[in-house]
Amino acid sequence: MADAFPGTSPLPEPVPTPVPASEPLPVAEPERPPFEHAKTLHLAKWSTRFWAWLIDIILIVLFLNIVRGILEPFWTLHFIWDYQHWGIFELGIETFFFFLYWTIFESYKGQSIGKMVMNIRVVNRDGTRIHWGTAAIESLGKAFIPVLALDCLIGWLAMPQTKLRVFNRISNTIVIKTDYREPEGVLYVREKE
Repeated sequence: MADAFPGTSPLPEPVPTPVPASEPLPVAEPERPPFEHAKTLHLAKWSTRFWAWLIDIILIVLFLNIVRGILEPFWTLHFIWDYQHWGIFELGIETFFFFLYWTIFESYKGQSIGKMVMNIRVVNRDGTRIHWGTAAIESLGKAFIPVLALDCLIGWLAMPQTKLRVFNRISNTIVIKTDYREPEGVLYVREKE
């Protein structure tokens, strides 16, 4: 090759380099199937939760009015909207009834009457049924109306898009939509009206 081009020197012969010990080739990880959810829980809307709460408030106030009518000859209880005559004792009794109502109903089936009407339910974050202790913590924010305003406001501003109140976060609960389905093996035929 040096003869082909005058004034050039021949290139040195390449020195063979030792081949490193064969390392195992990296094995590609098998493709993982996409994560499949065991359950799909649909969070309830704020508006649905509000209407369920309002239905419950109306039912409790109606019940308290019946109790007031029975106790009227012996003891005077003022209405909840008669705030000029509120006393700590009367307010405490009414708040206790609100708290007791939600704790009992939601610990039993996760639904108060308002939640049954609106097809929503309180459950643990994994979708399992809540127990009475959890229901009591979750109900604290709803039973005390001034606390409820702060509870919801902090939930909306500090935890946007989670649909959680502060007491939902503390009690580790969520409010989900429920389906009212026909039992398996039963077909309902609806006649035209």
